[in-house]
Amino acid sequence: MRKTIVAGNWKMNGTSKSIKTLLESLTAGVPVVEGLVTLVCPPAVYLSQVKQQLGSAPIALGAQNVSAQSAGALTGEWSLEMLEDIGCEYVILGHSERRSIFAESNADVADKVAATLAAGLIPILCVGETLEQRNAGETLALVAAQIDAVLQRVGVEDFASVVIAYEPVWAIGTGLTATPEQAQEVHAAIRAQLAECDADIADQLSILYGGSMNAGNAAELLAQQDIDGGLIGGASLKADEFLTICAVATESRK
Repeated sequence: MRKTIVAGNWKMNGTSKSIKTLLESLTAGVPVVEGLVTLVCPPAVYLSQVKQQLGSAPIALGAQNVSAQSAGALTGEWSLEMLEDIGCEYVILGHSERRSIFAESNADVADKVAATLAAGLIPILCVGETLEQRNAGETLALVAAQIDAVLQRVGVEDFASVVIAYEPVWAIGTGLTATPEQAQEVHAAIRAQLAECDADIADQLSILYGGSMNAGNAAELLAQQDIDGGLIGGASLKADEFLTICAVATESRK
């Protein structure tokens, strides 16, 4: 059975004080269920604080980005060795904000995925389309191209250690929402694309929904056959919302 993953992407939010309060609530309330993985991805400057406060709590630690380079004169970057050193297990890669604001290409993302896998960490590969691309009917082709760039770089076998997150860019913080059916269509297409290369790997692949999942829509989304969890943005900064999503994810595994 595929893992269900609930990942909190805190983006550029939080202070030492607010993070301490948030984690106190999360560690006290997060469910422990076989096959359910819960993780948080704080800003890089707080990774060590979060790791220390998590202690033995059943919450994994992830980073929001990483350099594909191992070391060197790259001011403002951090390496996979650094992330591993402080206890990170997951890395979000190719997030729409990295692609659009920081101009990361499919090739850049593929390089980061390859480096992350080589370091033994788990990439959360983000793919998705803008509203203009959806309206132009380009969604499935665009998502397929984003995944194919990584497939060509690492091979399908390595996707046994990859998590994919589909994020319709047009449904993130815009007030627009993707219907469960729209999300399921893309998730199913992603799984079918991988199945053409290896059916077993495709069947075990966890594909998360990253389009503003919250306490109100989580149940409908997680009821879809190919939605295996969520990459949670704003709702992950509110303990009650995030824990509600975790509880819904727990029910979805029954």
